[in-house]
Amino acid sequence: MTEKTWAGHPRGLATLFMTEFFERFTYYGMRALLILFLTAAATADNPGFGIARETAGAIYGLYTGAVYLFSLPGGWIADRLIGQRKAVFWGGVLIMIGNFTLAIPAPPAVFYLGLAIIVVGVGLLKPNISAIVGELYRDQPGARRDAGFSIFYMGINLGAFIAPLVAGTIGEGWSWRGGFFCAGLFMGLGLLQYKLTEHYLGDAGLEPHAATAAERARNWKLLALSAALLIVLVGLLYAGVIPLGITELAQIVGSGMVALAFVFFGYVLFFADLTREERGRVAVIAIFFLCAALFWAGFEQAATTFNLFAQDYTDRSALGGFFPDGVHPASWYQSANPLFIILLSPFFAWLWVTLGRRNLDPSAPAKFGLGLVQLGLGFVVLMWAAELAIESGGKVAPTWLLLTYLLHTTGELCLSPVGLSNVTKLSPPRYVGQMMGTWFLGAAVGNLAAGLIGGHVGAGSIEAMPGQFLNMALIGGTAGIVLLLFSGVIKRMMGTAAQ
Repeated sequence: MTEKTWAGHPRGLATLFMTEFFERFTYYGMRALLILFLTAAATADNPGFGIARETAGAIYGLYTGAVYLFSLPGGWIADRLIGQRKAVFWGGVLIMIGNFTLAIPAPPAVFYLGLAIIVVGVGLLKPNISAIVGELYRDQPGARRDAGFSIFYMGINLGAFIAPLVAGTIGEGWSWRGGFFCAGLFMGLGLLQYKLTEHYLGDAGLEPHAATAAERARNWKLLALSAALLIVLVGLLYAGVIPLGITELAQIVGSGMVALAFVFFGYVLFFADLTREERGRVAVIAIFFLCAALFWAGFEQAATTFNLFAQDYTDRSALGGFFPDGVHPASWYQSANPLFIILLSPFFAWLWVTLGRRNLDPSAPAKFGLGLVQLGLGFVVLMWAAELAIESGGKVAPTWLLLTYLLHTTGELCLSPVGLSNVTKLSPPRYVGQMMGTWFLGAAVGNLAAGLIGGHVGAGSIEAMPGQFLNMALIGGTAGIVLLLFSGVIKRMMGTAAQ
């Protein structure tokens, strides 16, 4: 009996493609609304919480940073306890419940509980669904595996593209709570199709790694103890026993994550039993960690700084007649990045292959540098847009924001695809899992910083924005230029992994 296929690939890929499509719809639909809902006036026709923008940015940063950070225990739970398939399913269930909780017109405590439930759910689902895709291509040629992942990532971007147009329209145009409900409903649809078509996955991700009953019992106890300690800590913070404001908490958590990374890399570089070449490779991973954290700190302001700029200073009169307040939703601009990725990914894939044939393909450090330079250029565009808004005393055309998204997307296409692949290539064999964890940690640091920065910028006046955007442009652009200048040195540190 021949294996059932989908577009020339294992039929199970369609199951995972659609599951990821619905999950990413849920994540990006809710994310597009989050800071707008938190800052919307509590007395408006479509009421939010009326929270100060700086505080709302800190909440957003803690949420998105935690989503990436919880991918680490999420992978551990699947590997040691329940298997990847169950982790994906129960992660989806928690995401659905969390979004439905956000939709309840209740006090902020209930809303924050919903965010916490979503964090745990995404932490379970996100790392494990990609691992199952890899299992479908076990012992198959690398080119077919890469093509399968390319199709899978298209599901991510399709979900991210459609979500702000649907959930954003419902949330901003009529009811924030309705937008959150829509996000939860789509996750429910994703779970339904996952269970109906799960049999196409065969045994991929079905069982956790082999372990004795005693080891499994010990791991369950460790998980229960860790969860209990986390719940107690959160409870103490919420009750005010530990007197920390949201912004202070976000700053401490961010500093803690950076300190953790420095301690880990310091230990591996100076105390682990590594060869000289391995130490050089680990040093390169540390450089990539810093660059990735910096890039995401600018890029992920899409849902904070850029969202608020769209709301306050962008002319949204086009199609405004269809909406109660006479303007189209600010969250629509969140669809720009995934749309540009869908349109430009084939071009970049062709470009790298074509350059490679001529021995002109930029090295991984050079691609990181190019990504950071384009990040800086995007902020230059926003600086000009802010200056124009000040001079005119009105709002600027959407093209300024769209051009910023375009530059940041081309930067992402230079930097992001080479990140994980090079981490796996550069890592000493016994540290691969931990080094991959640093990539997620870099994303967590960047997302948290994006929330803090976005809240600070959004809370200020338009007169302060040109200088703020110029500073971000200088930081990103200078880091990119330095990386380009030293790309040859860094490439030599990579040794044979650079080939």
